[in-house]
Amino acid sequence: MRGSVDGVLFDVDDTLIDTRAAFTVAWEVAVGQFLPALGPGDVDAVVRSWRADVDGYYAAYTQGRMSYTEQRWRRVNAVHAEHGGPALDEAEFHAWNTVYEEAFQGAWAAFDDALAAMDALRSAGVAVGIVTNARSDYQRAKLERAGLDVPEVLVGVDRFGVGKPDPRIFLAGAEGLGTDPARTAYVGDELEVDALGAIRAGLRGLWLDRPGTRRHEIPDSTVTAAMTSGVVPLPSLTHLAPTLLNPPAR
Repeated sequence: MRGSVDGVLFDVDDTLIDTRAAFTVAWEVAVGQFLPALGPGDVDAVVRSWRADVDGYYAAYTQGRMSYTEQRWRRVNAVHAEHGGPALDEAEFHAWNTVYEEAFQGAWAAFDDALAAMDALRSAGVAVGIVTNARSDYQRAKLERAGLDVPEVLVGVDRFGVGKPDPRIFLAGAEGLGTDPARTAYVGDELEVDALGAIRAGLRGLWLDRPGTRRHEIPDSTVTAAMTSGVVPLPSLTHLAPTLLNPPAR
């Protein structure tokens, strides 16, 4: 892969933006108001449930089978059910969502390695863009609030009504950059949706596997198979430019 890319497309959440930390801040507020039987020590378990989304509600949204509002409503009620909270009716959900979203947006922040990674690629003449499984306007606001330069190419789930791993969204990103998919890399934190999805679409797939941040357990055999398929794992974005740009040792 090294020295063979003209463009790099980034995921946003838990790749450039520390969304897990923002979830934690938002759920600290939501637990205090809507799950009073729980204490501060329970927030991490609630966040793990939220991120795991075992019922696949967010995936249903990215597949065009559910609206954004419906998936969030169902998802919060699933978390409440798991942790002994009440089911929220429509009015209660909207009250919850107002509280949660205000705290969530207030906690948006970039990872320390995000800006430098993007700048290193741009300085080397590599085109940079975004492909994300959220609405483009929402992600643009997130990047701006986090202090990151928003690339001109930003393809969201609203482009086709579906998101990753649908090949169209990856290919739209490469088309926006004006780069051959085979010479375009995609980097994201989800092995299946991001890295393998990119490879199946004809791009290069890099899996950002920050220590301790996986949404769920991934067997070693699955990781090995993914690497055999061409996935390149990275422990941080600090390793991205050297991996892509440095020529191999001879």
